[in-house]
Amino acid sequence: MALRFEVLGRFNRARAARLTLPHFVCQTPLFMPVGTQGTIKGLTTNQLEEIGCQIILGNTYHLALRPTSELIDELGGLHKFMNWPRAMLTDSGGFQMVSLLHLADITEKGVTFQYTAVLVLFNQGFIFLVQSPVDGKPMLLTPEESIQIQNRIGADIIMALDDVVKTTITGPRIEEAMYRTLRWIDRCISAHKKPNEQNLFGIVQGGLDPVLRDICVRGLVERNLPGYAIGGLAGGEDKDSFWRVVAQCTALLPEDKPRYVMGVGYPLDIVVCSALGADLYDCVYPTRTARFGTALIPEGVLKLKHKAMAEDTRPIDPTCSCMVCKNYTRAYIHCLVTKDAMGSQLLSYHNLHYMLQLSRDLHSSIIEERFPEYFCPWIPAENGKYCVNVLEKSKCAKAIIGVPNYLFPFSLDIICCLTLHASFLHLQVSKLPFWALVLPFPKGDVPEWVCNAMEVAGIKISSCCAPFLSSHDSELEKDAPAKKFDDNETAFDDKYTTINKFDEVAFDNKYSSKNFDDKYTPTKYFDEVAFSNENNTKQEL
Repeated sequence: MALRFEVLGRFNRARAARLTLPHFVCQTPLFMPVGTQGTIKGLTTNQLEEIGCQIILGNTYHLALRPTSELIDELGGLHKFMNWPRAMLTDSGGFQMVSLLHLADITEKGVTFQYTAVLVLFNQGFIFLVQSPVDGKPMLLTPEESIQIQNRIGADIIMALDDVVKTTITGPRIEEAMYRTLRWIDRCISAHKKPNEQNLFGIVQGGLDPVLRDICVRGLVERNLPGYAIGGLAGGEDKDSFWRVVAQCTALLPEDKPRYVMGVGYPLDIVVCSALGADLYDCVYPTRTARFGTALIPEGVLKLKHKAMAEDTRPIDPTCSCMVCKNYTRAYIHCLVTKDAMGSQLLSYHNLHYMLQLSRDLHSSIIEERFPEYFCPWIPAENGKYCVNVLEKSKCAKAIIGVPNYLFPFSLDIICCLTLHASFLHLQVSKLPFWALVLPFPKGDVPEWVCNAMEVAGIKISSCCAPFLSSHDSELEKDAPAKKFDDNETAFDDKYTTINKFDEVAFDNKYSSKNFDDKYTPTKYFDEVAFSNENNTKQEL
């Protein structure tokens, strides 16, 4: 075994650990950027070191096609080939059974990828020839071949070849894939020639069936592997099923081994999975969404292609310490994302910094025993409503508050806005009690999966969320005498009272405040992430 896993701190099921690998010492929870062919698109390895990247993920299937594992081995391994001094993980190629399903022929021997079909006519009819996108040959990937390729590539963590099917599939195929995964793990172990240099992780399969997941987990644990991954998720299943599989597997996997949830990259999913006891994550989401001109910010996402960004001189996120936010404005990046590849590079840099900072914050909050407090911006109120913060907008008649769009698990690009009547805001915010600074987000019931997951994780939502304030209570509060803050209330963080927090982005004039009614109800769902000061102050109800 070529790793050491030390748990440094816990909060119920959540844990912060030190993962010592041959090339680097990592801290968990940890997000791992995906560099499919040995590179994160648009970024250099020096830039990845700058933002604190600890592990890069590569793909066995794609690296075997080009530049080939033999060439990588001849040139000293993937670390030397791509000039990356820190840790690496390579996927087995099993995911391509799903992403390239129309090209894959799966048997007990392995998976054969049949590539582009070429129609050849001759005098008696026609035949189909299949060609590799690189050398024209079909590719047979067996458990033995997958491990041999990964041995040559030289990653710190290598993954066993598993039989992957879409999570939404039901019936005998799920059971077949789970049992085949267990049979293949033995072939992977036998083929692994560098156990003292590389760590072979097994992958738990079984779809959404708890019985099959239980069988697979117990079968893998019997093999006493260096680490374990939870596979077959983040593929279209409902969120309630997603967290239940994660919770079941983390509860059964060994306490002294790392747990890796494959394909998870949305911030809320990572926070919830960490609360349930997972350690490692990977996804293309931060870099892929950057190439579409979208930045990750604490309030959700910021679409830099929107015309409202054209004259915005603020950084992407005023609270972010990355090079992009320190040096460039939204207006500049808006110009680039519509015309120049540099825009995608800058947004990829920022988005990965955001995800890696999230990892660091999770680690430190668990170590410092303040995980519930860190969780507060992510967790809904106990009564099942999203909490948003009342912000006084000078002497404006209305305040527009953007709700974090990553709290909507099924539509990351949706934001709702809430209008608050001047009669309520006419009291000074500083004189309102702590609990009066929070209003429910109407029509925004907390997803049941989040509440259920937090209960299983042992995190009491009420410990880090303010009480619910109904519209009736808010009317009573107007006439109530001002209440002084007690000691606990004075500790209320500035991040909940700052005007700038929800002043970030801009909506078009057509989404102005005149479209809102007087009952604190949201108008319509928006595709962008905030409302400009100019539009906010000029429009009248």
